[in-house]
Amino acid sequence: MGSGFAKYDITRDYAWNFEHVPEPVDDVVPGVEGVWSYCGVTVESPLGIAAGPLLNGKWLLYYAALGFDILTYKTVRRCERASYGLPNLQPIAWPSGEALPDEVGTTESMEGSWAVSFGMPSKPPRFWQDDVAATRSRLAKGKFLSVSVVATAEEDWSIDDLAADYAQCGKWAADSGADGVEANFSCPNVSSVDGQLYLNPTDAGIVAAKLREAIPDTPLLLKIGHIENRETSQALLEALTPFADALVMVNGLSAKVRRPSGELLFEGQCRGLAGEAIRETALGQLALFDELIREFGFDMRLVGVGGLGQAADVRACLDRGCEAVQFATAAMVDPGLGLAIRRDGF
Repeated sequence: MGSGFAKYDITRDYAWNFEHVPEPVDDVVPGVEGVWSYCGVTVESPLGIAAGPLLNGKWLLYYAALGFDILTYKTVRRCERASYGLPNLQPIAWPSGEALPDEVGTTESMEGSWAVSFGMPSKPPRFWQDDVAATRSRLAKGKFLSVSVVATAEEDWSIDDLAADYAQCGKWAADSGADGVEANFSCPNVSSVDGQLYLNPTDAGIVAAKLREAIPDTPLLLKIGHIENRETSQALLEALTPFADALVMVNGLSAKVRRPSGELLFEGQCRGLAGEAIRETALGQLALFDELIREFGFDMRLVGVGGLGQAADVRACLDRGCEAVQFATAAMVDPGLGLAIRRDGF
């Protein structure tokens, strides 16, 4: 599988891939019919890259040259944070017939899905602010640069402290020239409050309000994880709609990972599962949120992500109320994915 374009090396760590970035390709990018926008900003297409693969501005420009128009700069913080150790991307086999397994097994080669274990590393703020500003200046018209931010919680912090940290990062991103800010309210690789915020609608609303106050004129997107019931979904929409422009979902599932030898990886802790195995779960949640938005009149956009990998998935998301889609795993395995989807049409 793959297009022949240079890509992320899953055998290497975050630091190595950060430094070894392919040069932007000089390829003909097929046009896309229709008029498209992202949180009110005109874009060339609804095709995007999720927070994760674009480790810095050079990676962002590489994928921008490959037919992706909504580019999300990898999650950043108010302080430097190291990545978890290898393996960062462990190919997995999905248990047959299970939608939400408690445990998955490893495989030797990539079969479409993997466990993700980075822990949301970040360069120092001054570095990523300068990098965002320089990258924005090099993007063509019709491209949207979103910066993913997350708080770095201290042990004794209140929800107001957490909200202030999110807001500070969001303001730094906006002041650096980001077209939009995507706050990460869900990380299946961590168990701290910053990774589970979306499951507490009241606290999520407090953080979203503070973010909106900090960036009143910048599109605000919130990335959330898997929600299993309608009541929590409705409560989250009620809490976030006054402040956010869009919800990005689904940010992976979570399970333990076991080797064939019986050994549990990651000290027996859960890790995020991504790739084609979570596609149906993601589409199901999008359908639920679209239904709730229509039923209760919430002024909220949706952005699809999670296991998407072909033109038909773009159409499936658009049919479920999304105004755009984001790719991660499929675009890492095959960087030419955007060009292929544009050629095929959707």
